[in-house]
Amino acid sequence: MRHDRIIINNARTHNLKSISLEIPKNKLVVFTGVSGSGKSSLVFDTIYTEAQRQLVETFSSFARARMPKLSRPDVDGIQNLSTAIVIDQKRMGTTLRSTVGTATELYTYLRLLFSRCGDAFIGPSFVFGFNHPSGMCPDCNGLGVRIKVDVDQLLDRDKTIREGAITHPDHKVGGWNWREMVGINLFDVDKKLKEYTEEELQDLLYAEAVPITKPHGAGTYAKHFEGIARRLERTYLDKAPAERSITQKDAYQKYFRYSACDSCGGSRINEKARGVRVNGKTIPELVQMELVALDGFLEAVGGDVARPIVAKMRQILSHLIEIGVGYLSLNRPVATLSGGESQRVKMARQLDCDLVELMYILDEPSVGLHPRDTDRLVGMLNRLKEKGNSLLVVEHDPDIIGAADYVVDIGPGAGADGGGIVYAGPVEGLLHSGGPTSEYLKKRSGIQGTRKPWNDCIEISNATLHNLKSVSTKIPKGVLTCITGVAGSGKSSLINEVFLGENKEAVVIDQSPLGKNVRSNPATYLGVFDLIRKEFGQGTDAPPSLFSFNSKGACPKCSGLGTISYEMHFMDDVKVTCEECQGKRYTEEVLSLQYRGKSIHDVLTTSIQDLRTFFENPGITRKLNILCDVGLGYLALGQPLSTLSGGEAQRVKLASELHKRGKIYVMDEPTTGLHMADIERLLSIMKRLVDEDNTVVVIEHNLDIIKHADWIIDLGPEGGSEGGEILFEGTPQDLLSCERSHTGKYLNMLQALATQLRL
Repeated sequence: MRHDRIIINNARTHNLKSISLEIPKNKLVVFTGVSGSGKSSLVFDTIYTEAQRQLVETFSSFARARMPKLSRPDVDGIQNLSTAIVIDQKRMGTTLRSTVGTATELYTYLRLLFSRCGDAFIGPSFVFGFNHPSGMCPDCNGLGVRIKVDVDQLLDRDKTIREGAITHPDHKVGGWNWREMVGINLFDVDKKLKEYTEEELQDLLYAEAVPITKPHGAGTYAKHFEGIARRLERTYLDKAPAERSITQKDAYQKYFRYSACDSCGGSRINEKARGVRVNGKTIPELVQMELVALDGFLEAVGGDVARPIVAKMRQILSHLIEIGVGYLSLNRPVATLSGGESQRVKMARQLDCDLVELMYILDEPSVGLHPRDTDRLVGMLNRLKEKGNSLLVVEHDPDIIGAADYVVDIGPGAGADGGGIVYAGPVEGLLHSGGPTSEYLKKRSGIQGTRKPWNDCIEISNATLHNLKSVSTKIPKGVLTCITGVAGSGKSSLINEVFLGENKEAVVIDQSPLGKNVRSNPATYLGVFDLIRKEFGQGTDAPPSLFSFNSKGACPKCSGLGTISYEMHFMDDVKVTCEECQGKRYTEEVLSLQYRGKSIHDVLTTSIQDLRTFFENPGITRKLNILCDVGLGYLALGQPLSTLSGGEAQRVKLASELHKRGKIYVMDEPTTGLHMADIERLLSIMKRLVDEDNTVVVIEHNLDIIKHADWIIDLGPEGGSEGGEILFEGTPQDLLSCERSHTGKYLNMLQALATQLRL
């Protein structure tokens, strides 16, 4: 048996059509195909899932007995698997305490450097740690920010406590906190808050520890009452808004205000630690530097004690700078990084891993990268490969595909029309395979067609936010404008903050997640599920609420989820199909009710395309047609949003906005996760919006979108402090001659490639 290949026999996960395949090991293997073709089903749900299952099988029987049994993916067998490591776009931390410095261990080495070489010797390195009581700023507990409750949002002064005067979700009427407030007899719960004295309000909000004794059964219980504002500030102190559920995120935005800590200035450490210097610099100064500048500072730090520490730090920094995130700082919370930035930081960390024969699985590592940085990414992938590892990469980017040793093209279509192997072999043979990927690679063209002229515009004057250097520019009205430039050059600052700050009526289609709630699906997101349940209720003489898997029709064992989740702590959570409902989410009573020959489960598992003529309500049909227009007709109507690819999620959001009649549309990298065929469809939607005289502004790195723009605003030349300038404003054709622009350089290369392909 050959051990230099991963051998897959008859994979049938989701839409895979009994795929049998041999994948070379210790190579860079790219899996491509249109969105929904089955790439993730093969790579993540089959190969990775089986690698994870086989790893668990090596644990002791004692350990396995205390773990849920992992289900084998729907495949006859997979041989020669290695230990798998997924480098995905999930954020690396959920609290404000996790920073780029802590996530990369750079801050650990920085603490060591200051404890050994600081000019005011303190000693142990934990004295400089903002997550340690000995080092953290006592006023912000090491967060660098202060959190305060907005009392005007928290209290409805026209109500009594019994009526719900405390508006935060933690104090909802009927809840535990509400019942306790009503029962402790500390406050008059039937007096409107506007009638409270200032002292009574202060006690309600900020009392420290008021003793309470209350009869309970045959005895009494004793505890201390803490003011509601004080308790909320303490409870939510460590939580980062970016990673909380939708309702909790709303609570943050509405009820809390953040400000930099006055004591430590955001550096997180106490006064004693802030006073120590190395080569004239303090930790507060260093953690605010961009990584490129920090590397330059460390280059000048000498001495026998410092040398090994500095060498390790500069090695890690070199990986981060090379992968294109040199504009970040050590103090940046990882919860605020984009998915692409998070993935690149994880990848840089892996370059320091000394384990070999691993199987790295990457999900669209080119997301958020300018073509200039994609070249660097390929170099890092090859270095991981050269260390003796296998790389399985799900990717659409032509440059990543072109750099592969081996390509697996899955399709040819999406959903039921996909799931087959269109081509598997060396990259040189892909162009002759006849599949959609081959055809779109061969017909890639340079700049073609005419540009739509414009007369009116929206002006931006002297923008200085973040790294923007007094930028003034014009956003044309009624045309497609692309905002381009390398990562960190200021594109998002200019558009998402400055432009949208002045044009709040704009329809925004950004990269924020649709939600992690597995109960959400395309039907609920577009608001069509209520109409469907109503139609089912009318057709079966049953209450519409019975057809909700969030209500009384839900399976009692899994609460309508269809799966039961087990938290593994040291591994990803494991989900198993509910044995009671077999994953169907509903009770037998509900499943027995049929409308036009289908149960509610049948409808939720049917493709959107096949349901377009099923319902009588024209409102349902119209919204299903919109989903088909954006190329999502192959999705099951009830597919959880949490299982969608990045490109699919973007298009669900686009579909939800298309029915609106806005005049300004702003899209933030809408090609994320899209195959070249899907990009063509997306471009046609953009053109349709422009033809209807809408202003469409797109932040984008993809050259196949950029070349079709009517107007381009290019920022740079680099990221961070080296960016923030307008390099170019004009048409794609004119951008070709802008020597300072990295975008212009790669657009020229696309022109040359297109000419070569035509020859």
